[in-house]
Amino acid sequence: MKKKVVILTGAGISAESGISTFRDSDGLWEQYRVEDVATPEGYRANPELVLDFYNQRRRQLAHVSPNEGHRQLVRLEEKYDVHIITQNVDNLHEQAGSTQVLHLHGELTKARSERDPNLIMEIGYNDINPGDLAPDGAQLRPHIVWFGEAVPNIEPAAALCEQADYFIVIGTSMNVYPAAGLIHYVPRAAQCYLVDPKAVAVQRSLTVIQEKAGTGVKKVVDQLMEA
Repeated sequence: MKKKVVILTGAGISAESGISTFRDSDGLWEQYRVEDVATPEGYRANPELVLDFYNQRRRQLAHVSPNEGHRQLVRLEEKYDVHIITQNVDNLHEQAGSTQVLHLHGELTKARSERDPNLIMEIGYNDINPGDLAPDGAQLRPHIVWFGEAVPNIEPAAALCEQADYFIVIGTSMNVYPAAGLIHYVPRAAQCYLVDPKAVAVQRSLTVIQEKAGTGVKKVVDQLMEA
């Protein structure tokens, strides 16, 4: 039986593909208030603004490609049972060829019914406009987990972490909960790595690689492929 590698990725791995991040000094929060575009209250107050915001993100996604960090993770599937848990809403892991990807915060290329959160539709890179309806007749909204909403996939993610032989964190500050708490589910015997240029090991024993994903991930993957 293959050993299990569980990988938690954040905005840092997608930034190298040209995806705008929220938390950097020149990030999206400089242009938009989080309350306006990433909360249920903001959506109720101005749905047109919120739909346009995610339409812009979706259009951008149509023109970017996976980077070396994404591609290196695909190599691991030759030897390991690899599960990626991502905080990102892009599809770059899937584009690169990773086969088991769990999205914690939703997916840009999907929409869902305002009325029924389980009625989810593939929309690709198309816009969502006012008046676009789900099969149940309700307005379509982005399939994104906004601040203040429950994270439905956090329990499946925790269950994966409990089974990890190796745990790799890439491109995230480990400050955003509940995702940051996933490391507490990883067995003590598991080997853990943290790849991020600003990485600081503050939780348990982590092998820290202070590099961008494009170069740092390869170092971890090389080690595991030789293990």
